[in-house]
Amino acid sequence: MKNILQKLTVLLFLFAASFACGQSLNLVDEAAKSGMTVYWDSLSGAGILEKNGHQISFKTGDNFILEDYTKIVFTDSPEVKDGSLLVSKKFLDEAERLFKIETSSNGFKIGAILIDPGHGGKDPGARYTHKVKGKSITVTEKDVNLAVGKMLYSRLKAAYPDKKIQMTRSEDVFLSLAQRTEIANAIKLNDKEAILYISVHVNASLDKKASGYEVWYLSPGYRRNVIDKNSVDDKDLYTVLNSMMEEEYTTESILIAKSIMDGLQAQVGNLTTARGIKAEEWFVVRNSNMPAVLVELGFLTNEKEALLLNDQAYLQKLSMGIYNGLSAFVTHFERSRGFTGTK
Repeated sequence: MKNILQKLTVLLFLFAASFACGQSLNLVDEAAKSGMTVYWDSLSGAGILEKNGHQISFKTGDNFILEDYTKIVFTDSPEVKDGSLLVSKKFLDEAERLFKIETSSNGFKIGAILIDPGHGGKDPGARYTHKVKGKSITVTEKDVNLAVGKMLYSRLKAAYPDKKIQMTRSEDVFLSLAQRTEIANAIKLNDKEAILYISVHVNASLDKKASGYEVWYLSPGYRRNVIDKNSVDDKDLYTVLNSMMEEEYTTESILIAKSIMDGLQAQVGNLTTARGIKAEEWFVVRNSNMPAVLVELGFLTNEKEALLLNDQAYLQKLSMGIYNGLSAFVTHFERSRGFTGTK
């Protein structure tokens, strides 16, 4: 994505934007009328609007949008009122102008996926021993993380031979949190390629009844620099571009999290509980300059779930759920950017 930033074409329309001088329209309703698809996250205030192979990224309160990942256009700010997402006619007119343009393959694609099995080596992560029918069964987080990570790696490698599928660790070795994000940020991409970061973990709780899987993404309120400051000379322009990229990563991370959650639910069914997607400032997701999520596979402190996490067949279900979620996101990402590669 850093290569893409160097070639961003910035188009500035200098005009006054105000809802006071125009009608506010419900974006969800207007999108349904005209065949647009809306992805909206109320927590972050960020969203994506898609139609005819084009994409618009936006955020409430921001008076600019990102079109097709390459062009910034200044327009009226979307706003939320009484639970509804509202935009001006000017905002919709700009969207329709873009969506009427005939699409051409611009070649944006997912170039790499990094799988990060948490903990390892001297750091076992969570560990718990249960007594089941007189037999002691110990489940260690680092082992479960690595097993699922390897299964996921095999599935992705077979499905996407043209992409870089990598793991931060493929053995029982220790890596610091900083080393993990350094590996992610150092992966070389070709022009018009993006990378995804998936961290795999297992949960634990003092409440032995706690159970279920969940997917975490970076809290939208956390501010970070995702663009190299040396890549943009103008300070004000850098601030705008960095803000847009932050929002783009947040929106994509949320879409990945939702896709993985759907994939896990389809595979696991009623064997355990879906705890939903959540936001937090985990080190690996806040320090990786790319869309990133952290998956918690279940609670090894819960006896029923510990037995599941000790079952290779169940771990296969978890890896398949994550794979299906990632596959759905890759398809969405590449279709929305006009990439015509094959799976």
